[in-house]
Amino acid sequence: MAIEASIPLLEEILGGWKQQIGRDYAAYRNHVYRMVHYCFALRDCSEEERNKVVVAGCFHDLGIWSDGTIDYLPPSVIRAREYLQENGLSAWDEEIALMIDQHHKLRAWRDVRYPLVEVFRKADLVDVSLGLVKFGLPAKLVGEVKAQFTNQGFHKRLMQLAGGWFAKHPVSPPPFLKW
Repeated sequence: MAIEASIPLLEEILGGWKQQIGRDYAAYRNHVYRMVHYCFALRDCSEEERNKVVVAGCFHDLGIWSDGTIDYLPPSVIRAREYLQENGLSAWDEEIALMIDQHHKLRAWRDVRYPLVEVFRKADLVDVSLGLVKFGLPAKLVGEVKAQFTNQGFHKRLMQLAGGWFAKHPVSPPPFLKW
């Protein structure tokens, strides 16, 4: 699998949110690039599937910045649905919404109608675990993707956000976790 230094659709979508994401833009952009590449490595995607992965990737955590909340899955889904509607892609709505809403599911996604949901979940876990969890991806590939799209403080930012949640809700799991 070749690492793509620039994916036009990803740049177009995220570029529209650059001001709102602010100082976290490079970190989030690189997280999305890493996730997208892990998805492509986990599944031989058709062109349509690749575009679905990119769209879901761009929006999957966006609610953190668009709505300023750690309970970011619902607003992330809303922003993705708005994008799909505006771009004549409403037929993708259910699948993209599931990809976003279930990407922190702790157990495997088993609905065979939407295999990208599980691929996307795995790809996010590869990145969030800093490559400790690989789901069979070669360590060399994970290392190359991480080298191409450096962390830029993404995981530190996640810890800041999660730390704020746990300080206020010490015995409750964050709202984005799914069983």
